[in-house]
Order: sequence, then structure tokens, then C-alpha cells
Amino acid sequence: MPQDMPPVGGYQAVQYKRNLPARGFRPAILLLGVGGIMTYGWYKLVLGIREQNELAREKMWSRIHLIPLLQAEEDRDLVRRHLADQAREKELLGENIKVYNSDRYVRPTFAATPKDVTK
Repeated sequence: MPQDMPPVGGYQAVQYKRNLPARGFRPAILLLGVGGIMTYGWYKLVLGIREQNELAREKMWSRIHLIPLLQAEEDRDLVRRHLADQAREKELLGENIKVYNSDRYVRPTFAATPKDVTK
């Protein structure tokens, strides 16, 4: 008995793959999109950091420029306290007694304490 042989042109190819279009974006386009979004985010972050640095610098310089005003205010308060202390001393003792051996001005150490202190 003769053996069956394939047809003269061969058998047709068996289709085992599905011809479906690829879903979503191509990987290169997706990677470029994500990279663009990240680049924009880093750009905005750097701008924000620069703005914060500029605000901190401005704050520092404003405080530096306020130091003479605050120092003058403190000096006026010290003079007022000193004169009030001298007047109180003169009222109590009748004269101003030198506490120190020299005429050098010694800055008083007043401590601001609240009226109601809880312990």
C-alpha cells in the first residue's frame, strides 16, 4: 500500500496567532510622555526651591535691617527703667547711692516675668 504523501504545493500554514492590534501606546511614546511629565515636575520643583531661598534671604535681610530699630527701642526702655529705679531709690533712701566703685554704666539684668506663675 502506497504511503500518503503531502500535496504537491505543501499544506497551508496553520494560523495559530491572533491578528489583534496592540493595545495602548507604544512603549517609546509612553516613556517619552512619562519623561516629559517628570521633567516638568522637576522644573517646577527647582523654581519653588529658588523662590523659597529668595524669600528666606529677604526675611533674613529684613530682620538685619530691623536690628537698629529694636536696639533703640530696648535702649529707650532701659533708660526709662533706670530713671524710674533712680527715682524709686531717691524716694526710699533720700539720696542715690553708688552701688559700684566706678562710674561705668552696667547694663541691668531685668527679667520679664509674667504676673501669674504656676508652679
